[in-house]
Amino acid sequence: MSLRIFYHPHYSALVLPERHRFPLAKYQALHRQLSTEGYPLLEAPAASREQIVRVHEAGFVDAALGGQLDEGAIRRLGFPWSPMLIERTLRSVGATLAASRHALTHGCGLQISGGYHHAHRDFGSGFCLFNDLVIAARACLDEGRCEQVLIVDLDVHQGDGSAALCAGSRDIITLSLHGEHNFPRHKPASHLDFPLPTGMEDDAYLTTLEQALSLAFRFYQPDLILYQAGVDVHRDDELGYLALSDQGVRQRDAMVFDCARHHGLPIAAVPGGGYRRDWQHLIPLHMSLFEEARRRYG
Repeated sequence: MSLRIFYHPHYSALVLPERHRFPLAKYQALHRQLSTEGYPLLEAPAASREQIVRVHEAGFVDAALGGQLDEGAIRRLGFPWSPMLIERTLRSVGATLAASRHALTHGCGLQISGGYHHAHRDFGSGFCLFNDLVIAARACLDEGRCEQVLIVDLDVHQGDGSAALCAGSRDIITLSLHGEHNFPRHKPASHLDFPLPTGMEDDAYLTTLEQALSLAFRFYQPDLILYQAGVDVHRDDELGYLALSDQGVRQRDAMVFDCARHHGLPIAAVPGGGYRRDWQHLIPLHMSLFEEARRRYG
């Protein structure tokens, strides 16, 4: 098997207002760490408008690409509009698709950004403009590369955009473990939802995850897994209400990769969320994802 990780320098190039909560610098730091440790890194391609409008409403896509979103839409997104925002978003979506295609051929693909699961059909939300997970899943399905995709979303925030976009779908299945009382306030139904109580620690979380994965494979027959590995489940996260330890985050990632291998399925993974003013502490948590992937896929 041949592991690949997709990245683009624009991931950390966006200019945000002072004291903005989104930790842009972590992507450059992750790239530096992965490069230093000899991980196989490839530049991410840009997604096309055609790929995006298979999932998102065309008028919304064109308004976003052309800088025509109104003030309410920009406020809901949480990022100011700029040409760099669009370039960064297109590269992030393209990287998740590239990682998915690579996984289908070689077993596992990853990228350094991605996991923008709050993006809905006709609006962006929570720092998510276009939903890279669903766009990648839809592209792989439309290209005949697979027949059913399972999105395993383990960010502390429910993937409301993914749930809404895939409601009633039989070829893209959404599974979400998330903080019951966290953002978003309105949580559309995923195919499988597991709302978790505030303060849940490692053992209870990992037991729930094991049961959730078992249930998913009892009900569905996916031939590709897309894994959103947000580290905002950690006990020190400033926007998360769960209480996983460093080791708990690593065990979670290991469990998902082991599940994919047990079922003989390709898996593409993205780092997802993580929020601390002192963002350097996020790097070892995110590195768990890449380290556990390299242990299994080389």
